[in-house]
Amino acid sequence: MTSTYLDAIGDWHRQRAARDERQWRERVAPSYGGPSFRSALRANDAFVAVIAEIKRRSPSKGWLNENLDALALADVYQTAGASALSVLTDREHFGARAEDLSSVAQQVTIPCLRKDFTVSENDVLDAREMGAAAVLLIVALLSDSELHRYRELAESVSMDALVEVHSEEEARRALDAGATVIGVNQRNLHTFVVDPTHAASVIASLPLSVMRVAESGLRTSHDVRVAGDAGFDAVLVGESFVTSSSIQQVVHEFSSVPRSLDFQR
Repeated sequence: MTSTYLDAIGDWHRQRAARDERQWRERVAPSYGGPSFRSALRANDAFVAVIAEIKRRSPSKGWLNENLDALALADVYQTAGASALSVLTDREHFGARAEDLSSVAQQVTIPCLRKDFTVSENDVLDAREMGAAAVLLIVALLSDSELHRYRELAESVSMDALVEVHSEEEARRALDAGATVIGVNQRNLHTFVVDPTHAASVIASLPLSVMRVAESGLRTSHDVRVAGDAGFDAVLVGESFVTSSSIQQVVHEFSSVPRSLDFQR
């Protein structure tokens, strides 16, 4: 199978982690005491929850919003009805700034996900020290042992793990690792085509006890409605928000989409 942009970015992060001399077992990260990421996505079961992303740049598209003010955008997201925030912290590939997550997490009252490429225990503990309520674990980048260890470490400091999958096989691996929040990336890693039908088939086998998040390719409130009708509890949206000329209105529209009665808990 040919390599993907995800493989290249993952390799870069693994090389960086290999140079990290910190002993993670000796680190003491304070347990998270704010609102739970998972609970925030369940707070209003009548609507599809929105995880709004603070994203300046895309590896494939370049700058989306180079002059983005993370604190101002976080306020807009929260006011417009977002249930949680996703904050990029990868400087090399996404143009993130080191202080974005810590400053945003201190300012808002909704939980924040550290959106980065977690490949070590130190990455998990760094997320906690930055103020994150959740950490991203990408199944395509991790072994089964790593998935299990990093999820357990996150939970040991009261964080949630958003476990991202691209296929039914990866979804099974996520469940085997104990994932309770699973994100399905609707974009094919090789063709870059967004396929909501494939994403819906991936979550069809997941138990209702699992929080299910649709990622990538959500451009309109209709896309959010399609995701909700397929059984997704939440959507993670970045590009459509940060490139909009009326961010607050678009976030409000996305967060006002009712969930299908068939999947309301």
